[in-house]
Amino acid sequence: MTLRLYDTRAQQLRDFVPLDAGNITMYVCGPTVQSGPHIGHVRAALSFDILRRWLTRRYGRVTFVRNVTDIDDKVLVNATAAEPWWALAYRMEQQFTAAYAGVGILPPTYEPRATASIPQMQELIETLIERGHAYPAPDGSGDVYFDVRSWSEYGALTHQSVDAMEAAEDADPRGKRNPQDFALWKGAKPEEPADAIWASPWGEGRPGWHIECSAMAKRYLGSEFDIHGGGLDLRFPHHENELAQSTAAGVGFAQYWVHNGLVTVDGQKMSKSLGNFTLAADVLAEHDTLVVRYALAAAHYRSSLDLTESSWSEAEAALGRITTFLARAERAVLHSDDESGDTELPVEFELAMDDDLGVPQALAVVHESVRRGNGALDAGDIAEAERTLREVAAMTRVLGIHPLDSERTTGDGAAASALDALVQTMIAQRAQARADKDWAAADRIRDAIAAAGIALEDTADGTHWSIDG
Repeated sequence: MTLRLYDTRAQQLRDFVPLDAGNITMYVCGPTVQSGPHIGHVRAALSFDILRRWLTRRYGRVTFVRNVTDIDDKVLVNATAAEPWWALAYRMEQQFTAAYAGVGILPPTYEPRATASIPQMQELIETLIERGHAYPAPDGSGDVYFDVRSWSEYGALTHQSVDAMEAAEDADPRGKRNPQDFALWKGAKPEEPADAIWASPWGEGRPGWHIECSAMAKRYLGSEFDIHGGGLDLRFPHHENELAQSTAAGVGFAQYWVHNGLVTVDGQKMSKSLGNFTLAADVLAEHDTLVVRYALAAAHYRSSLDLTESSWSEAEAALGRITTFLARAERAVLHSDDESGDTELPVEFELAMDDDLGVPQALAVVHESVRRGNGALDAGDIAEAERTLREVAAMTRVLGIHPLDSERTTGDGAAASALDALVQTMIAQRAQARADKDWAAADRIRDAIAAAGIALEDTADGTHWSIDG
């Protein structure tokens, strides 16, 4: 089987052929930390978390870099006298980290901040100037621009011509040769804080947004790496400019460009600028964290995702079916499922994941296995149930949705504990009523539990409860 990924630059599915099969290299554009994460940010990070998990399963080692843009126009605008830009950036970075961890996104191998790679950015800019692809503004402002017309391949990622592009608005147009030229270095302005300024050969200032990722990718992954990822909204101008400045400087850069679809609200991209966003913290406070992960992952990573209340209820029901089966099967086989990670995955699951990370189809395989496993348990076929248990455990671990792996929250961990205590009390009362042969009372208790959406299973080692999916 061959893994295929949709390459934005090629505009088609391509067989994935890594530079080094012993170490897959990925760079994903992380957050600009001017404010806290919305649920669209979490969906983007989750898409590449699942890709990383699958690459790890297929190849063993993945070096995964996700940057933090901690110096940017937006960060400076949102800073205040009471909270300087660097303090704001750090506080927002922590919020992103908490949101990612909340849905089980693995921490990156390296997570560099832009401000830690200023020398590498300046070195790249100097190379571009020497090669004739960048120029300092002649007015002495300290600005340095990339000359888009000097690089014949500019527009190769999004397949646009320079003449059809709008003017770059990432910097003051003072001293530009062409409206589309974009900023590599921004000369200092009087109103900007002194601690947001670095010395450079062209005058004091700070880096442009695009040069940051080119420099960090090269620093942490080398001149060439396998996959560059990010949201669909980053294709232009950010990724187009990254590709141009890196290749113009003689850097091989990314072999594959992978972009995730956006979370939408009434057909519009969810974004801070439009004010139509839902904060990740609010979602995670209201819903079980694994439900959030499932709902965000259930659609194909390249598709738009319009989240509604039914998204969460459907995800909760689907997870409930998986959880119930795993709990039943583990009790039946009298030991926990395979922890070694060596369990073979169903071929259908592997084919789905190898086909451009087909998570919806992979989840269909999971649920078909759950149905088969429940049938085996009902028929008393413990060997088949155990085999299916191991498969379901392996598949859900690949997707990061194994419900019995660790403690999770349902908005409030205390609420989950309280619910368990109440249900266990009612189970004990029902058991006592049955012991007293008060069948009417026992039935009333069971009916009350069922009315609350809770299923009971009576087994030889006691009664167990689960949310009825």
